[in-house]
Amino acid sequence: MSEVNEQIVQRQIKLNAIREMGHNPYRNHSSRDTDIAQIHTAHGASTKEELEAAQETVPTYRIAGRILALRSFGKAAFVKVVDRTGALQCYVARDEIGQELYELFKKMEVGDIIEVGGRPFRTKTDELSLHATSFTLLTKATRPLPEKWHGLKDLETRYRQRYVDLIVNQESRDRFLMRSRIVKFIRDYFTARDYLEVETPMMHPIVGGATARPFVTHHNTLDMDLFLRIAPELYLKRLVAGGFERVFEINRNFRNEGISPKHNPEFTMIEWYEAYASYEDQMRLTEDLLSRIALELTGSETITYGDHEISLTAPFRRLTIPQALVEYGGLTHEDVTSSDTLQRLARELGMENAAQASDGKLQFFLFEELVEHKLIQPTFIIDYPKEVSPLAKSREDNPMITERFELFVAGWELANGFTELNNPEDQYERFAEQVEAKKAGDDEACDMDSDYIRALEYGLPPTAGEGMGIDRLVMLMTNAPSIRDVILFPHMRPE
Repeated sequence: MSEVNEQIVQRQIKLNAIREMGHNPYRNHSSRDTDIAQIHTAHGASTKEELEAAQETVPTYRIAGRILALRSFGKAAFVKVVDRTGALQCYVARDEIGQELYELFKKMEVGDIIEVGGRPFRTKTDELSLHATSFTLLTKATRPLPEKWHGLKDLETRYRQRYVDLIVNQESRDRFLMRSRIVKFIRDYFTARDYLEVETPMMHPIVGGATARPFVTHHNTLDMDLFLRIAPELYLKRLVAGGFERVFEINRNFRNEGISPKHNPEFTMIEWYEAYASYEDQMRLTEDLLSRIALELTGSETITYGDHEISLTAPFRRLTIPQALVEYGGLTHEDVTSSDTLQRLARELGMENAAQASDGKLQFFLFEELVEHKLIQPTFIIDYPKEVSPLAKSREDNPMITERFELFVAGWELANGFTELNNPEDQYERFAEQVEAKKAGDDEACDMDSDYIRALEYGLPPTAGEGMGIDRLVMLMTNAPSIRDVILFPHMRPE
């Protein structure tokens, strides 16, 4: 029998003994009246002598939490109790709580959830503690907590059993608390700027809003296939056409693609759209948002990610794809304008059908292969080719280039935005091109969305929008190496 299984058997024996003693090991209610942090706040500065002198006036506190450490000395014990606000040592003595309760206490183990009542004091080592006058078992844990959490195998267990990870790893708890603070900050930021938070459908009748492979489901009553959304974009722009000039949504997207340190099939994004704005306005807003998040939540506009110090101070650098290929990709100015050279390089890097691809698609492919991972400091890559931007508006001075940007930080894309295409005829033609691409085998191409064309025919004002990955933003702000570290329950292969 393995050591863990042996411990489970011993815990089960203690569970049965507790029941035989007449105690309920799974209580319905707790009488907790104080969080642990409140005790530290009230008495953290009090000396040993001050606490001893005030024993008659200091109130009796009742805390509850999980045992994370236990040291027994026969007739007394020290236990470390942890709740959502912090940790506190408790001193439990037989002579104080009585023989019957102490017999129950002797059945306690690391992982059990208990309630302790008592008064604060300081030990001989000057540690603020609670001298127990009462004790209640709330929940008996029948599985032992792991002793060590390091190495690849344990990392996988942390992702699969996030509940255990959160119990034993303060770093994980802090990371998810930070995630919550980031989402709240973003929500407050846009609400303060008169954006309206909305909710749009999660199941779409057709695929649209991005280039990605969807998940497919089926609605029995309507007898129709539906697609988990890859992006909320087309619905949000319908709302702008309807008169909601500033909208945003924080919610899940689903893409039936690979899993990697930067990708999870189910992920969280914020998308926002503003009428009478351009992609220039959205780049400035993005700079402001990120610098404010960093300053508010970390205290500095400079953060650490891996081996890099990254400055989120505005303005961020801007480059076109050809400029980036020359500066980071090792190409010359002549290379980026030569179809033959672009095709040859793309073929060498594994691009299929390079001979049939336009120069814009070739440049885009080479950028992803040669440049993207080198963009560590915040960099806007701007003015994307029309062929890879089916929803972005073309520049007035060059119809083959769109008013689109992507923001790269730490070597990966964080955000994508553009001036929205609001010409229904142009949008119809681009949808038609996507439909033909799908027929030719492109699983990530969009469908024809006739209703969205109809919305554009009613008139969409000049509008700019953007999508930003919340998971990747949290990775950046918490120095997390994998997207699995910032998603509470990431997708995993079956055990």
